[in-house]
Amino acid sequence: MAADGPKDHWDKAAIVLHPVGGLLTAVAIALFGFVTSNVLNRRQAVETNTRLYSELMSRREESESALRKDMFVSIINSFLTPGGSDLNAAVLNLELLAYNFHESLNLKPLFFDCQRRIDRARAGATPAAGAELDAYETRLESVAREIARKQMIVLEGVGRKFDRTIDMTNDPVGESLEPATLTLDSIPTQFGIDILDVDRVNREITVGLTIETPDPVEGRQTKTATFTVSFFDFPMIDNTRLPRGQRCGIILNGFSAQSADITLVLFPGAYASLKEKPYYSEVLESVRHANEHMTE
Repeated sequence: MAADGPKDHWDKAAIVLHPVGGLLTAVAIALFGFVTSNVLNRRQAVETNTRLYSELMSRREESESALRKDMFVSIINSFLTPGGSDLNAAVLNLELLAYNFHESLNLKPLFFDCQRRIDRARAGATPAAGAELDAYETRLESVAREIARKQMIVLEGVGRKFDRTIDMTNDPVGESLEPATLTLDSIPTQFGIDILDVDRVNREITVGLTIETPDPVEGRQTKTATFTVSFFDFPMIDNTRLPRGQRCGIILNGFSAQSADITLVLFPGAYASLKEKPYYSEVLESVRHANEHMTE
C-alpha cells in the first residue's frame, strides 16, 4: 500500500479539531439539557405556585362567604325576632348590614323601620333620652350617606352624572329643574326632573322623572317614572331600567330649610346591585349591539 503523502495544514487541523468537535457537541447537548430542565423546573414551579395561590384564594373566599353568611343570619334574625331589640342594638346591627351587604340588599325598609322606632320613642322622652335619640338618628343618616357616597364613587367612574339644587325657601312643588343630556356608550339620554311633593319632616322629595332616549327603529322613546327620594335610597339598588341595559338613579345629598341637593347618575346595568339580574331581552340586545360594533 502506498504511503500517504505529506499532511497539509487542513489535515493537521482536522486531526486536532476532531476530538474538540465531539467535546463541543457533548457540551452543547449538556447545556441544552440544562437549559431545558431549568425552563421546565421554573414552569413547574410557576404552575405549582399558581395552583397553590388559587387554592388559597378559593379557601379564603369560602371562609369569607361562610363568615358573611353567619354574620348575615345573626344580624337579620335580630330584626325578625318578636319584640325586636333595643334601639342601640338595632342601629348597630343596621350599620353592620349596611357596610357589609349594601351592594346586594335593599336596606331601605330597615332604615325606615329604625326611623319610625326613633320617632315613636320621642313621645314623652326626657331631654336626656331625646338627645340619645338624636344621636341614633344622626348615626342612621351618617351611614346612609356614607353608603350612597361609596356607591356613587363606583358609578361615577363608569357612568355620567349631573347635580341639581332645589330652592326650599319657597314651596318648590310643581317646579321643573333644568333638564340635562348625558351620553353613555354613544347613547344620548335626556333627563327632566319635576318636583311633585316635599316632606320636610321626613326629608323626602317626590319627583317625576322624564327620560328620552333615541331608538334606531321606533324613533325617540319617552319613559316616565315617579318615586320618592330620601337619604335611604342607594343608586345601585334604587334605580330605573333604561334601554341597552343602562340604569339611572337619584340620590339626596343634602336637605335643609334653604335648599336640597340631588344627583342623578347614569351607569351601565352591570354595576347595578347583585340582586339585579338582566332580562334575557337586555342580554340579547347587548350581544346584538356588540356584534354590530365588531362588524363596523
